[in-house]
Amino acid sequence: MPNSAHLLRLADAVLMPGFEGTTPPDWLRRRLGEGLGGVVLFSRNITGPGQVSALTAALRAENPAVLVGVDEESGEVTRLEVSTGSSRPGGYALGVVDDVDLTETLARDLGAQLAAAGITIDFAPSADVNSNPDNPVIGLRSFGADPALVARHARAFVRGIQSAGVAACAKHFPGHGDTSVDSHHGVPVVAADGIEDALRPFREVIDEGVKAVMTGHLLVPSFDGVLPATLSPKILTGLLREELGFDGLIVTDGIEMAAVAGTYGIGGAAARAIAAGADAICVGGEHADEATAVEVRDAVAAAVTAGVLPEERLADAARRVRELGAWTASSGSATTPPSLSPDVHALDGHGLDAHGLDGHGLGGHAGLAAARRAVRVTRRAAEPVLPLTAAPVVIELAPEMNLAIDRNTPWGVGEPLSRLLPGTTVTRLTAALATGPALEELLRGAAGQPLVVAVRDAHRHPWQTQALRHLLSARPDTVVVEMGLPLRADVGAVHIATYGSAPVCGQAAAEVITGRL
Repeated sequence: MPNSAHLLRLADAVLMPGFEGTTPPDWLRRRLGEGLGGVVLFSRNITGPGQVSALTAALRAENPAVLVGVDEESGEVTRLEVSTGSSRPGGYALGVVDDVDLTETLARDLGAQLAAAGITIDFAPSADVNSNPDNPVIGLRSFGADPALVARHARAFVRGIQSAGVAACAKHFPGHGDTSVDSHHGVPVVAADGIEDALRPFREVIDEGVKAVMTGHLLVPSFDGVLPATLSPKILTGLLREELGFDGLIVTDGIEMAAVAGTYGIGGAAARAIAAGADAICVGGEHADEATAVEVRDAVAAAVTAGVLPEERLADAARRVRELGAWTASSGSATTPPSLSPDVHALDGHGLDAHGLDGHGLGGHAGLAAARRAVRVTRRAAEPVLPLTAAPVVIELAPEMNLAIDRNTPWGVGEPLSRLLPGTTVTRLTAALATGPALEELLRGAAGQPLVVAVRDAHRHPWQTQALRHLLSARPDTVVVEMGLPLRADVGAVHIATYGSAPVCGQAAAEVITGRL
């Protein structure tokens, strides 16, 4: 039996697909005019503030209430500033500083930037409690490992974002922190003994009035031993709706991720998610074409026809999408952007303020001030090593990042050091390039010069640990900059932990190294 036009329109109303290009393709314009509920922007859709504003205006011309979402967490996960790296540190650095007013200020300024770009829902904050240091996908995206700390900063982030008229979306329910599997590739399992700690930040952001919650593709046997949370009525309806009392929008993480689509297919997973209690389906991070959007729409409508998905549940989901769209429109984020705070200056074409330190868009920004406050320095050498006054040799050990982090996002300490100490040389090594002969050649070239080695999550990457050991055995005077999670600080003559890899974090480390901070 073919799907009716009515069911197809209802199914479209709960979809938030991605697309290719920096202007809306014809298929997307057409579908928006037919009732498509939302759109997700990725870094491939963004080149600068003016372009994004024009893009979102074109989307709203087809559907004034369209939800326009983006993953803009600050720090490692940025879309608006993907070409330059974020001008704000990520969650973990803010947790280290532990100043909720600062977190709220940065989130408010981010919300103003999003509103100015016409974005109406931010898939942030990460409310995950990163209690497992081997977590391959959360890490520095979390505010920390302590549930109370994560809860208070998640609340502050929600207040800040939503004060700008942009809906915040806490993720990844019921908590992706205590896992060691990336749900892009498999199904993480959440242990029963940590679930209450994982739920605490979600309970508190619900009390704060968060407008949306994003599901995690997580197996939580203490609630449902068969279905991942995204597909589980026990978790989405029983736990999130009924027990925690959440009445806002439930949106899925990317439905094409292997943890759910690997078993049920993209369309099948989407239909099951709506039946379980989700209201909006994110799709198109990896399959950003009309055929995928049609496949998902048709599968959702077919599930109603087959009796798998009650039409009332689909209609309720469409209503929640429509209501959040109405809230963002009436709040001002989808119409007239709020004025920016004094900490957010006029944006150049890269998203950073154009009035900063040495013309590089960093000075005077609250994000840099926050990054400076997050730096922790451990001095281990008997003789002073810092500040460096001669141009150093910088070696950056670059691991492969998870899919949430755009691989083109700049990071490192070498570039800001090059500005502060002209003549600095920078070499970046991946796992394949960090061989013994390559390291020996770099050591020979560094003879007589200071040596700085930057790593990211060295404890999770044996090749980084091995390379670092090799370098330190020859140069015990090395300055080590950990730009990931610093599980240990007893390496190097000086160990600098930035708790982030955004440019502001690299700048703060460079200022420590040169004695400016």
